[in-house]
Amino acid sequence: MTSSTSSTAVLVAGSAALLVAGIGMLSRSHQQANNNNNNTSTLAEIDEDFDESECITEDEVAKLFDSLFVEMQGILSQLMQQVQQLQMAGQVIPEKQLKTIVKNEMERALLVKQKALLEQFDMDYECWEQATWEFLEKEEQHPKVKKAVERFQRLWESATGEDVVGWRPGKESGSSSTNVQDVLSPEQTIQMAEVYFAALTESMRSIVHDFKTRGHNLQDPQVQQALNMEFAKSASDVGEGALVSHNVTQAQFEASVKQHSSNPTVGRALAMLQMKQQQDMMAMGNA
Repeated sequence: MTSSTSSTAVLVAGSAALLVAGIGMLSRSHQQANNNNNNTSTLAEIDEDFDESECITEDEVAKLFDSLFVEMQGILSQLMQQVQQLQMAGQVIPEKQLKTIVKNEMERALLVKQKALLEQFDMDYECWEQATWEFLEKEEQHPKVKKAVERFQRLWESATGEDVVGWRPGKESGSSSTNVQDVLSPEQTIQMAEVYFAALTESMRSIVHDFKTRGHNLQDPQVQQALNMEFAKSASDVGEGALVSHNVTQAQFEASVKQHSSNPTVGRALAMLQMKQQQDMMAMGNA
């Protein structure tokens, strides 16, 4: 297995199995856009008498992050499909170059999707950002926001390699790292990947069955998009639940895949699992 194929397997796992931009990335992207427009306003300049009732609620913050997660997951999936097509055509992409391409494309897409969703939700960026941080300052009281933000951060970290899971203002890196002693062995990592992929495949099977029962035409592009979005919304919880049933946490699994990313046996197993899942899902749509 080439290094590019190995790294692709890990990135595909992030798209189809790990499901792992943190809000920190959003902040940096927004600040860069503002600087380009010569707008130097910061959160410190916002009225100290901020009235939370005039801004957005916990549910609204969570829904926006959930929507952004689905949109960016779709972008990552498209990128991985393009990479696979290139590799199937015989083109070898060095691992470092592949990571750079994915990161750049994700950053570009993030700015576009973020802007569109803020307009769709009729929200102001600064209001959204400040509300998010205020909820996360008391995250135990706002589990919806914590879950939505960290799910999005996991997706970004798995795609770009940036350590953002658990990122909060004033922190330089994520805070949810797993201890070395908690990392699974290569064999255990493969076993848990099998459990994870099986759970996701079964989840998709259930969703496809539901769509067919309701008379939807799965060949319709709009129906396919709706089906994929439905899957994206539930896949993270389904996969995490499958891991927990084997006494393995999501963070532990993700750290293990990352730890063994250069192991050809692990990379090959992930690639085979991903290929099998694609075949199974294609069969579902054609059945």
